Amino acid sequence: MRNHANILPRDRPLSAARARGIVITVVPGQAADQLEHDFPVQRTCPFAPPAEYEKLRDEAPVVRGKLPGGEVWLVTRWAEARQVLGGATISTAPTTPGSPVPLMSAEPPTPEILDEQARQSHGLFIDMDPPQHTRYRRLLIPEFSYRRIKEMRPGVQATVDRLIDDMLAQGTEADLVEAFGLPLPSLVICQLLGVPYSEREFFQSRTRRMVTSPDEADRIAAIGELREFLSGLVAEAEQAPGDDLLGRLVPARAVPHEDMVGMMFLLLVAGHETTANMIPLSVLTLLRHPDQLRRLLDDPGLWQGAVEELLRFHSIVDWAGFDRTATQDIEIGGRRFGAGDGFLVLGASANRDERVFPDPDRFDIQREARPHVAFGYGVHQCLGQNLARAEMEIALRTLFERIPTLRVDTPDEELSFKYEATIFGMNALPVSW
Repeated sequence: MRNHANILPRDRPLSAARARGIVITVVPGQAADQLEHDFPVQRTCPFAPPAEYEKLRDEAPVVRGKLPGGEVWLVTRWAEARQVLGGATISTAPTTPGSPVPLMSAEPPTPEILDEQARQSHGLFIDMDPPQHTRYRRLLIPEFSYRRIKEMRPGVQATVDRLIDDMLAQGTEADLVEAFGLPLPSLVICQLLGVPYSEREFFQSRTRRMVTSPDEADRIAAIGELREFLSGLVAEAEQAPGDDLLGRLVPARAVPHEDMVGMMFLLLVAGHETTANMIPLSVLTLLRHPDQLRRLLDDPGLWQGAVEELLRFHSIVDWAGFDRTATQDIEIGGRRFGAGDGFLVLGASANRDERVFPDPDRFDIQREARPHVAFGYGVHQCLGQNLARAEMEIALRTLFERIPTLRVDTPDEELSFKYEATIFGMNALPVSW
């Protein structure tokens, strides 16, 4: 099982790899001269990917990386990123020979770790290839269709309004991460899964601990409590299904109990950390571009495009979850790769590719940003992307409409950003009005 940000936040071999320092060697075509860079490289600006990415894109569409356990190829450009992410002969399963996932650590996993990973892998279809992946994904596609998300929008709107009501009731200032960014996605997941109102505080508190607790033991404990809680929800749906996602899926008994629990846990984690990070970061970005914010307030029809540009501009997931392995010989960017070659796609680099996005470092809510790969590409692209878009659009539009004097007085250099984390975001965002 891949322990990256999309599965178990903060419990990642990738973080250990970063601490050790990873060296990459740029390979310009077949040229013999080579340039060496450390990888992963941290962001130094909240409004840009690592500065080194532009140089890597200029050098080659693929660069060779040295992980603690071996070598990997990193994909820097948009066209090649989509080819790797969507390739029919490229695997996402971490058990595929050559996968970069086992290379994140210099030491092979112990039998105990392998047993625990196997136990937790039930239903985590993000780690599966077709046709197994297709079986699980097809079960969930109707629950994330445009029609279903449209039906959810009033509930999302009501949740956003309640959170803003609570903020306004507390005075004239708040931490937007704590008061708005973190609770919104967990409450929306509660709506999706049919979590009873009486249980939502428990669900929300464990989700917050899983994502934000500085203590690893506490995070692991929160994960265990959440999985146990989800198991109980599945068991209740097996006995008395309600009018919610579990109530529609569980009675069909298309997958075993443990697989359903794993699927729900995946939806929780994948649907929480990214949205929780994007909302505060988006608020800051719009406040730092007041001319574009004014355009949005004057013409609400621009919000959908603005959400796409924010997703492209920040690309907070970058390479997390974009690990792939060739299962056959393949040509990428004019270079031949063999079966067993592993790849990491640099999403934040692909989304700044000048070949696709003119003047890519400029934030422009009216550009055509939709070809971005912030949600991946191909059969493994994010299943909940329509819900994430709806949450961001409703949250941002409502926040600025209801609190038109919202401001951030703290200079950017004094704000706390997650430069050390695999998924970028903010630790806190003090706002006032």
